[in-house]
Formats: sequence, structure tokens, C-alpha cells
Amino acid sequence: MHIDFLGIQAFLAIVECGSFQLAAAQLNLSQAAVSHRLRKLEENLGARLIARTTREVMLTDAGRSFLPRARGAVKELALSLAAVRGHDEAGGRWAAIAFLPTMAAALLAPVIDAFAAEYPGLAVRIFDNSIHEIPELVESRSADFGVTVSLALRGELVQEKIADEPFMLACRPDHPLASRRAVRWQELAGETLIRIALPFDNSLTIDDAIGPMREQLRWRFETQRHALAMQMVREGMGLTVLPKLHLPPGAELITIPMIEPAVSRTLVLVTRRNGMLSLAQERLRAMVLARIHERLATER
Repeated sequence: MHIDFLGIQAFLAIVECGSFQLAAAQLNLSQAAVSHRLRKLEENLGARLIARTTREVMLTDAGRSFLPRARGAVKELALSLAAVRGHDEAGGRWAAIAFLPTMAAALLAPVIDAFAAEYPGLAVRIFDNSIHEIPELVESRSADFGVTVSLALRGELVQEKIADEPFMLACRPDHPLASRRAVRWQELAGETLIRIALPFDNSLTIDDAIGPMREQLRWRFETQRHALAMQMVREGMGLTVLPKLHLPPGAELITIPMIEPAVSRTLVLVTRRNGMLSLAQERLRAMVLARIHERLATER
């Protein structure tokens, strides 16, 4: 898929400056060039983003929907470029890993603390990126290795299975199900549920696993992030289902295995096929894997 970054840049400049003329001055382009870039972007998207009038520019509904995504894309690109520059400048003084964001928040702090104590002269860079971005970071050598969900890889990347991570029901300690050792999916039919959707694909994994039973469940709320779903559970708004390692210790919630069927996803370690890790990087890798297995071994 072609990504029109020049068109996105022009679109954002028009929105931020409030006019084509000011946007052209900001980008050091002619007004015609800015208009051309925006027109090409709109043609690629198949939607008008900005309604032009003689006095002002106004976002269309499609433009309002696209604006936060455009800003996010530019921010991600800037972060990626900074990471590549930092990688070249830092040389061997860094150990860099790529990790799923919510899992990183729940797992990594004690690992990094212990590693820093062993290697006080080595800095650690953590990329908490999406499932599909992690292999790209490893392939570009921005990260020494990555932890993500099993997926098709290309080029010189290889993946090694770490473990199967089960999905768990998360509820408040005062919920009637909190004392259960396991909960069957059909027992959730009368509960208010909070779905965690894209960008993690958890909802698709669950729907595929439970089949027609998904029609019996009442997904009243949907969030894009685990943190919000867990806060809604704390507030008593409902229950959610999430991967086991995504609930940090001390989260004030109870997690219970889901059965009939048990649903899980496969965690993998992504490395470069012929990539050699330093002793320090190997140590960090071993510590990360040990932490994952330790948390998975706990009952809840």
C-alpha cells in the first residue's frame, strides 16, 4: 500500500495554519503545489478531506475522522527516524528491545531494573510498539530482539515460540465470579462485557475460538486499549477478557482462566537469522524470557 506522506504533510499544514496560503509558506511551497498534494491524497483515499470556501477551509466528516490518524502517522514516523538516528549514534552502548505495549507495562520494569544493576554502563532502549511493527524494528536493527504474537515473517527474520498465553476474565474482587477457579464462556451470557478491539486483534482471536457462542455474549462497550478496559472494570461497568500477561501486579482486579473453550495466543521471540547478540544482550533476552515464564506459571 502506498502511503502519501507528502499529501498527509500538506493536509496537516492546511488544518494547522487555517489556509492554503499560510500552509504553502510553512512548507516553503507554492499554493498550487500544496493544493496538488492535497488533491492527490484525496484521490488516493477516495474522499474529500477539506471543504474549500472563499473565506476559510473546513474539515469534512472524512477529514475529521482522518485528522487524528494523520497526526499519529507523522508522529510514529518521527519516532522511528529518531530511533534509527539514535541507534547509529549510540553504537554498542545500547541494548534495545521491542515489546507489546501493555505487556511491557506489566512485565518489564523489574527486569530492566535488575539488568541495569548488572550492566550499569549500558543503556536500555524499549520500543513498545504494535504487533506488526515489532518485526520491522528487529529487521531494521533498531531493536536487538522483539517479543510479539506469532505471525508470518519475511526476509531475514526468525521467530521462536516462547509460550501460549491464555486469555483470562478480569473482574473486581467483589464480583460473584471472583472466587471461581475457572469460568465457562457460556456463563458470561448474562454479563455486561467490555471488548478490547484493534489494534491488538484480541477480539478476532476470541471470536474465532468460541464460534457461534459469540452471539450469546453482550459486548456493550468497546475500547482500543487494555488500560481503559481495566479501568472500566474497576469502576464496576462490566467485565473484560484479556491476555494474562497484560494485567500488571497490584491492578486491584482478579483474573480467572476461561474454559470450554480455553483461548490463547502464541508469544514468540523475533530475531535476525544471522544476528549475533552481545553477552549483555543475551543476558537481557534470558531475563525477559524468564520473567514471561514466571508470570505465566502463576495461577492467576
